[in-house]
Amino acid sequence: MKDFFKKYSHSWIMAYIFIYLCWFFYLEKTVTSDYHIMHLTIDDYIPFCEYFIIPYLLWFVYVAATVLYFFFTDRKDYYKLCTMLFTGMTISLLVCTVFPNGTDFRPVIDPDKNICSALVSWLYMTDTNTNVFPSIHVYNSICVHIAISKSRILKSNRIIQISSFLLMLSICLATVFLKQHSVFDGVGAFIMAGIMYQFVYAEQEVPNRKKVTQKALG
Repeated sequence: MKDFFKKYSHSWIMAYIFIYLCWFFYLEKTVTSDYHIMHLTIDDYIPFCEYFIIPYLLWFVYVAATVLYFFFTDRKDYYKLCTMLFTGMTISLLVCTVFPNGTDFRPVIDPDKNICSALVSWLYMTDTNTNVFPSIHVYNSICVHIAISKSRILKSNRIIQISSFLLMLSICLATVFLKQHSVFDGVGAFIMAGIMYQFVYAEQEVPNRKKVTQKALG
């Protein structure tokens, strides 16, 4: 164990997960009433579809597998991804703490209809309809795809790039088709990811562009 932590000293940042989980579950238990309803008119036109539970649950594998991949293969990309993930997740918890929020449009589910309906029913029982803005599911999915698309190792692998994009898109759609989130939650997550991108990736792209330009000019 000592050798492991010596070799992978960058594992320290993963301790944040314990802070996040404690904070998140605290909000889940305390934000039960008197919260702001997140709702847009477009939400009423989006039909419920239980089959989106598949990409919704794949989110856990998508995020964990990508973090672990960079953990073992590229420390620099690992730190970038964790910076984006953990900063955004903290901001989301802060928003939910000072601005309690939730939804009120979950449909009644028949768990006996099919396996997907049963999974959605389980999801509704284990995950409350509060603390939804901005959507962590959407935000983390975008961050993971950005990390994969910017990876020095993976950016040339077209199959992985396309697969990652499609999975990210399906997860984002799943949040609204399962009535877990309002479109507003996803928009908030998208904006937050765009802002965080400027701090983590965009600033480093400018010097690289300058170097390429200088080489081109001789």
